[in-house]
Amino acid sequence: MTTVWLWAVLFIAGVVVSLSASWQLVVRLERLGERAGFSEASLGLVAALAADAPEITSAATALTRGQSSVGAGVVLGSNVFNLAALLGLAAIVAGRIGFHRRVVLLGGIPGVWVAVAGLLTVAGTLSPVGGLVLAAMVLIPYAGLLALRRQGIARLPLPGSWTAWLVSAVHEEETELSEMIRPSRGTWRDGLAAAAALIAVVVASVTMESAATVLGRRYAVADIITGALVLAVVTSLPNAVTAVYLARRGRGAAVLSTALNSNAINVTAGLLIPASLVGLGVATGQDLLVAAWYTGLTVVALAFAYRGRGLGRLPGALIIAGYLAFVAALGVTVAQAGVRPAAAILPAAVIAIPAAVLLAWPGGRPRRGLLAGRPPWWQRESLLPGWSTGRLWAVSLLACLVIGACDAASGPHLILIGLLICGPCCALLTARWQLTAISAAFAVALGIVLGVPDQIFATAIQYAFVAAVAAVGTVSTIGAAVLYRWNR
Repeated sequence: MTTVWLWAVLFIAGVVVSLSASWQLVVRLERLGERAGFSEASLGLVAALAADAPEITSAATALTRGQSSVGAGVVLGSNVFNLAALLGLAAIVAGRIGFHRRVVLLGGIPGVWVAVAGLLTVAGTLSPVGGLVLAAMVLIPYAGLLALRRQGIARLPLPGSWTAWLVSAVHEEETELSEMIRPSRGTWRDGLAAAAALIAVVVASVTMESAATVLGRRYAVADIITGALVLAVVTSLPNAVTAVYLARRGRGAAVLSTALNSNAINVTAGLLIPASLVGLGVATGQDLLVAAWYTGLTVVALAFAYRGRGLGRLPGALIIAGYLAFVAALGVTVAQAGVRPAAAILPAAVIAIPAAVLLAWPGGRPRRGLLAGRPPWWQRESLLPGWSTGRLWAVSLLACLVIGACDAASGPHLILIGLLICGPCCALLTARWQLTAISAAFAVALGIVLGVPDQIFATAIQYAFVAAVAAVGTVSTIGAAVLYRWNR
């Protein structure tokens, strides 16, 4: 018992020292960067690197000791938490954080690219060196671009429209970062303080990782839980507090760049570089699950940010719900001692379906139509005479529900999944691709869920049925888009 208390004290001390020293490291490196003439965007990258020092050091320590689940879990779990806390929670607290689409694309493309590189590496599709090369192909040019001043970007050998776009995107990000990062010029004292803070972060993070692993194994906690939930959340709390503060001040671009840059640096410096040196070991299905959730939630968050030119409370709540679903899925797989299809698919479907609905929902258009004297979209006539768009779309969803209820009631004796194509085919007559896409996604989701009462879940039969429904839904969505253009 005395040993347990000692490790608990060491863990708490490691957390406090590591986070405090990383904050000092951020401040000192920002001052040194200001003295070296770094741009505001480059200073933001430096600040993200310093703030990520606890995650990077903890992950590297675990990988060096052969604890691949802890190492990968710290980095990837921290990134999933960053999306929920830095973007989801910030959006809920602030009400709305606005982004320009240029800023979303500037940081989002490298962010998704690095996430996919990490996923392919954890899955074993790429070696750690291959994943590092793939990430560097985008991350190095991105960092180089942020290091350039406006005149330097304008002189790049690119078409004029491209350079103008890049100048605008980088300028928007730097405008907000310049208000967030206002360091004084550094001196040699800042260099010494930065070196001391870096040593303190390394020592404290190694102690924290060791203590967490020992305590976890003492109480039979899986390594992936220790890394992806405990260490990941603890090391990411300062970033979350900073993001909420920036969001309340309306600094949307700074919030987005902080989240995306932090995640990209985590994967590159905390996972790919150490794994290239010491190896990644044998990745488990739970490691792959964490990497898949990180990649998927990144895509969902960026899709919301791009479509809505920001994040409101509803998308923010959905991102947080995504993190909670990720925690639930990870907990179930640990309890089951493996990743089963239901545990991997169902929590993801719970988030993917409402996300698809929100993204496809024709927001803003009814209001413009009313201002022009036109009825709202749900009252407009569909291609079926005498039927409004809203009424026909409701019928398409109701048809899917009725088919699903009959299928579930009959159990394995009668499989009706194929009849779910009625939903998107009916929605096709609305001549609205968004509504048709929602009906198609709803039908596919029902096809996945109905595999359980039909006793064909995750079998070739279910895959064939779901693929057929998805194919019909895709064709119907494209057809609805064509019909909409013809009837405009």
